[in-house]
Amino acid sequence: MAGSELIHDLLSVEGLKIIQTTGVLRFSLDSVLLANFVSIGPRTKQIMDFGTGLAPIPLLLSLKTNAKIIGIELQEELCQCAEKSVRLNGLDQQIDIVRDDIRVVHSHYLPSSFDLITCNPPFFPVGSGKNTSQKQAVRLAKHEETIDFHTLLTQAGRLLKTGGKFVFVHRAERLEELILALNQAKFALKRLQFVYSKPKTKALTMLVEASAKGKQGGLKILDPLVIQDENGQYTLEALAIFRQRPEV
Repeated sequence: MAGSELIHDLLSVEGLKIIQTTGVLRFSLDSVLLANFVSIGPRTKQIMDFGTGLAPIPLLLSLKTNAKIIGIELQEELCQCAEKSVRLNGLDQQIDIVRDDIRVVHSHYLPSSFDLITCNPPFFPVGSGKNTSQKQAVRLAKHEETIDFHTLLTQAGRLLKTGGKFVFVHRAERLEELILALNQAKFALKRLQFVYSKPKTKALTMLVEASAKGKQGGLKILDPLVIQDENGQYTLEALAIFRQRPEV
């Protein structure tokens, strides 16, 4: 049974709105951090977001660029919410939401036609965690049931131009595995930033930029991003990303 639709501020200062359905799926902090991490140059004309969900990443990227953005999503209910959010924000000329399976998406677009692909992928291998009790939309967003990282890389490699960027967020503990996969798929790691929930804790996630068919070398490791201080208050760095001002 579908839940009721709610309209939320995505980033209140920018005036973006996002539609979410209760009991289905909500956009995450990871998507906000990823959109902030993405670097978009003036030559970027075509962007694709794999597994767009409710489309927070395309909506946020629209603040940075006039490039065409295509959000790919398999689940129909999420597509419908994403399309409504795009129209609500008056972005239907820039952002297209397409219901498609990432595993075959390359067959619907010209090869080497995209400058940038973003992705907030499933973090967990099948069988890890208590995924059986989660609702389907949440389970598919978190667990590699329908697609794994190797498949994402294969599809990104087909669609990206030489030197095009694949930018994603993932679990920090899977770094070694992901580096091997990137190398095998002929991606060059270019930027890396670890994200910490609080000081003196281990990194839970990382933000990664890789270049398709690019030359190895030139990796930039950015300063760590800490979300909250010891008292549980958002850090100035996090507040800057949220486009909010700290309370005085």
